[in-house]
Amino acid sequence: MELVRGAAGLNIVGGDLVEVSPPYDPSGNTALMGATLLYEMLCVLPGVKHSE
Repeated sequence: MELVRGAAGLNIVGGDLVEVSPPYDPSGNTALMGATLLYEMLCVLPGVKHSE
């Protein structure tokens, strides 16, 4: 997450999330972490306003 958040302000054009398979993770941790990382990736795209 620190790496993704550190990309804020850069000219990012996209992000990629690979290999999240909730059926193989009964605890749900993989799906939760995947969704969190994807949200963070979307937040650092140029033009997205965020409060800190």
